Amino acid sequence: MTTLALKQSTPPTLLARKAVQYALKRLLAPLALRGCTKVGTGARVRGWPCVENEGGEIVIGKNFALFTYLAKVQLYAGPGGRLEIGDDSFVNNGVILSATHSIKIGNRVNIAPHCVLIDNDFHGTADRNGPPKIAPIVLEDDVWLGTRVTVLKGVTIGRGSVIASGSVVTKDVPPGVLAGGVPAKVIKAL
Repeated sequence: MTTLALKQSTPPTLLARKAVQYALKRLLAPLALRGCTKVGTGARVRGWPCVENEGGEIVIGKNFALFTYLAKVQLYAGPGGRLEIGDDSFVNNGVILSATHSIKIGNRVNIAPHCVLIDNDFHGTADRNGPPKIAPIVLEDDVWLGTRVTVLKGVTIGRGSVIASGSVVTKDVPPGVLAGGVPAKVIKAL
C-alpha cells in the first residue's frame, strides 16, 4: 500500500492524533534529554528516560528516537566516559547504555527493548574489591539488536549485522551477518 493510499484510508482524526503525538515527542525531547552534552535536531522521546551524566559526555545525533513509556531507558556516562549515538538511531523501552569509558553507536542503529550495553565489569571477578576491566563497545552503522541482547565490554559489531533476541555478545561480530546465542556466534551471512 502506498503512502498516499494509506493516508486516504486513514481517518482524519487518527492522522491528527498521530501528528499531535509526533509534535509532543519533538517538543519534549530537549527537556527529557537535558542531561546530555549534545542532542541533534529532530530528536523525539516518548516517555521520560533516566539520563545520568556524571562528568562524561552523552552525545546524540540528529533524528534520534527513544521510547521509554513501558520501561525506563537508562543513559549513563561516568567521569571521563563517552556515550555517543549516531544519526537516525532508535532506542526502545528498557534499554541500558552504561559508558564508563566509551560506547559508540553508529547511524541508523535499532536497539530493541531491554538490551544492555555495559563497557566495564564494575569490579574485579576474582577479587570483588579489585579494579574493573574496561573496554569500549562499538556498534557500527545499520546494526540491529533484537530484544534482550547483552553486549559486553570490548565488543565491536560490524556494519549491517543483526543480533538475534536473547543473545550475549562477548566477542566481535563481523559486518553483514546474523549472529545469536549465548555466547553469540555467526549464524549466517546477510
